[in-house]
Amino acid sequence: MSSEVFTFLVGGKAGEGVKKAGSVAANLFSGMGRHVFQYDDYQSLIRGGHNYSIVSTSTSPVLSQYMKAQLVVNLDKKSCDMHKSHLTKDGILVHNSDSCECQGLGVPFTSLAKDYPNPDLMLGVGAVAVLAAALGMEDKEMKSLVNEQYPRNVQQNIQYASSIFDIASKELKSKFELEPREKTRPIITGNQAIAMGAVCGGLDTYFAYPMTPASSILHTLAEWADELGIVVLHPESEISVVNMAIGAAFTGARTMVGTSGGGMALMEEGFSLAGMSEAPLLCVLSSRPGPATGVPTYTSQGDLRFALGQGHGEFPRIAASPGTMEEAFVLAAEMLDLVWKFQTPGILLTEKHLSESAMTVDLDMNGMPWAKPITWNGKGQYRRYEQTKSGISPLHFPPSKELVKWSSYEHDELGITTERPEKIAAMHEKRKRKEEALLEHVKGMRTVNRFGKGPEILTYGSTTMSVLEALNAGCIEASVVQPIYLEPFPTWELEGLDEYIVVEQSCIGQFAQLVQEKTGKKAKAVLKRYDGRPFDPAELAVQIKEVL
Repeated sequence: MSSEVFTFLVGGKAGEGVKKAGSVAANLFSGMGRHVFQYDDYQSLIRGGHNYSIVSTSTSPVLSQYMKAQLVVNLDKKSCDMHKSHLTKDGILVHNSDSCECQGLGVPFTSLAKDYPNPDLMLGVGAVAVLAAALGMEDKEMKSLVNEQYPRNVQQNIQYASSIFDIASKELKSKFELEPREKTRPIITGNQAIAMGAVCGGLDTYFAYPMTPASSILHTLAEWADELGIVVLHPESEISVVNMAIGAAFTGARTMVGTSGGGMALMEEGFSLAGMSEAPLLCVLSSRPGPATGVPTYTSQGDLRFALGQGHGEFPRIAASPGTMEEAFVLAAEMLDLVWKFQTPGILLTEKHLSESAMTVDLDMNGMPWAKPITWNGKGQYRRYEQTKSGISPLHFPPSKELVKWSSYEHDELGITTERPEKIAAMHEKRKRKEEALLEHVKGMRTVNRFGKGPEILTYGSTTMSVLEALNAGCIEASVVQPIYLEPFPTWELEGLDEYIVVEQSCIGQFAQLVQEKTGKKAKAVLKRYDGRPFDPAELAVQIKEVL
């Protein structure tokens, strides 16, 4: 059997190696030169919660996961119950015969693993063996795959995988033939792309308190900190994170922080401090469903208004949201450059769907933007908040014989606290000029992506990938319009907007409201999903066809 898009789904309990099995499948397909998209669904439980991994692959780019799979491997009863409907018409279903009975091939995953150390973790290795058998791999190829991907206790892993592989190879009456390609590509997550992009943009320090789904930025940068020559710190709270980051920027260090909605709520006062002190600070806000703790391990675009309204008072804010892993890489560097150029805080807004999903990418790591900020020329007295035509004051860093003072209070040009009305007004006008200069600068940048021709579909962030894949899945001709920058909002790029629909992951349609507010034009229809799961391209294609 063959299919343009082949999808492998493996489900089981937390602690059974489900996510690792998905990653092994993704690397296997990538090694064949194929395009890959991997989505992991997991509950906020260390053990026992239901997990599943979906890996979709094709010879052409795949921008989102497909819920209908040609091969489904269920390692426990809950997976059998949940995923039997996710099998394609010509698909193969394999289940753990020790825990459930259902259609398809039963394999005694648990019985065969019981004599090995950590038998639960062995089940994921078994799922990989089933995949190898379903793809028609030779025994030698399967063992080589396990040897490469499971180096710990490798002989036991190979022995267990062989027992599963023998059963599957004999019992599966059909095999999937996947066409290889010559070019292999790296597989990265959105968070890894953000981390690497920031480094290419000159990142010096990264501060974060772990919070799903932003945590893996911290893990990635911490792992490579010595090699990359950056400082990575995990303070005791998000309040410490933002204040330490501002302190690091005071010394001239290019600084980034990362969190999700609850952590950003704690950082909000520090965000305002950055606005008043004119501190260049980049915040990564990776959304999950809220309010409060919400659904910690799932995805949402419910933080849009929250991100755009960060901080109290009036000061320039920059907000942008990447639509793909490649764009996340470029945008992290670009945003780091912008906050330093305009000495103001910015938010890189994303979601769990981009942050934690993985896909094959083509990255160009050369020529990343890294402009030098305006610095003091050393003449006369240094004035941190010097009045300029653009509102951007020259920077100077300690150690210095000159007074370098950043202030959370309203201040004069030296940074000295003031309550004089004319000086208060002058500083407000200075920040306003900076906001106007920022707007003019952004107008010369790429602020909106357009794909295809036909009826217009507006979307943003990771939902862009879902929409593009839906158009491909449904053979739909349409124009996808994706604002990259959300503040300043690129109204000049949307002046010809006529009838359009919006696709977003928000219950109340926050993005649709934003577009209407900025353009004065209401969407013909708004397609929304807000159950914590990303759109399935095949299902979304049906919805789009209904409203176009």
